Amino acid sequence: MRQQPSVYTVDRHGGAPPLPPRAGRDRQCGGLAQTLLFVLVSVALMGLVVEALLIFYLHTSQSVQKPSTLFSRLTAEKSESPPHLSTHHNPLSKPHTRPMEKNASPHTCTPHTPLSKPVARLIRGKAISKSKLGWSLIFEPLLRGIDYEDGNLLIRQEGFYFVYSKLSFHNAGDFHHMVMRRTRRHPTAFPLLQARKYSSAANSKDNHNTFLGGVFHLDKHDALFAKVSDTSKIVHVLPDENVFGAFMI
Repeated sequence: MRQQPSVYTVDRHGGAPPLPPRAGRDRQCGGLAQTLLFVLVSVALMGLVVEALLIFYLHTSQSVQKPSTLFSRLTAEKSESPPHLSTHHNPLSKPHTRPMEKNASPHTCTPHTPLSKPVARLIRGKAISKSKLGWSLIFEPLLRGIDYEDGNLLIRQEGFYFVYSKLSFHNAGDFHHMVMRRTRRHPTAFPLLQARKYSSAANSKDNHNTFLGGVFHLDKHDALFAKVSDTSKIVHVLPDENVFGAFMI
């Protein structure tokens, strides 16, 4: 059997086949976008860091200025205040004496701190008579706006006062403690406060306490004094065991 020759057709007018697109340009565009994004993010982070540093600087500067402002104020106050007296003792200098208040009692005690209201406090009660108590003007007496004379507190200003008296005593029977008042309208003294205590003979060696206190409206020139049934029963161990006083409220 005879074989036929192979026939090939050649297209001389046809063009070359198209080439696949190059991948280099896409990679270059993608790398440029990533670089631009990285730069933008870095700029944003740097802005946040700079803002935080500015806030910290402002806060630090304000905290430093506050103590300096306080120090300047204190310095200004010290410069405006009057100069202090020297604490060095000068043996040739005269002792500083305070002027006595007009119409004040010679036994009036002027405290270091000025008091705006009348006040009186006396301790260490002693017997003036069998029933009336007097008070010491040696053991820290406090008299301001109230005079003292012969066991009496003399009121110099009308108003409401808290009047009190505390006594220590040894009792064998009945003991009577009173705070008396005498006025210009009633020259005869009458009791403002009073207490009565009784103990048996078995407890005669024991010491007891009695306290009286109350608020009263007192007039000018009123006199107050403490009275007991027997002054010989008063206990004199400590100066402040027996107290008598009044103060305006």
